[in-house]
Amino acid sequence: MADEDPPQGVLLSGEGNVAVRIKLEREARGWSTNALSDRMNEAGFEMNPSAVWRIENGKRRINLDETIGFAEVFGLDLRNLVGPPQLAAKARAMELIDEIIDAFRATQRANLAFTEARDALDAYLSEYPDIREEADVMVSNAMAEEASRTMLKMHGPPPGGDVEPADEV
Repeated sequence: MADEDPPQGVLLSGEGNVAVRIKLEREARGWSTNALSDRMNEAGFEMNPSAVWRIENGKRRINLDETIGFAEVFGLDLRNLVGPPQLAAKARAMELIDEIIDAFRATQRANLAFTEARDALDAYLSEYPDIREEADVMVSNAMAEEASRTMLKMHGPPPGGDVEPADEV
């Protein structure tokens, strides 16, 4: 097993991903280990050709500063360099994956904020039950209007419908 090439893809660790990517990026540019070493040194990251070879072949660990240096020399985002090689080699795929992850995190934060706001309103309304119905109607109407705006943005007006877009808030 030790003599086999490491598997590519999501099964590699971050450090393993970096080693594979360094070799892929170096070879894609037609650089030798000497040329990459020279570029690392010019960028202020001390690195000899033997160290490049040892990193690429899993014989030497890579530290964070060196990883940053390789990302800089290759002109890559650090997350791209440590990502799974099969995906990371396609920079646009990594950008889109990052956008999805960022949007998911924003959704999670928004869901938490919504839950906390709803809980706070419910707690307040439990003290003032005489305004609960009016408050619930107001919240429901506002949410329905926002949902309609979002649907209109996402899908456009319904076929044959004369829907006026709601004012932006």
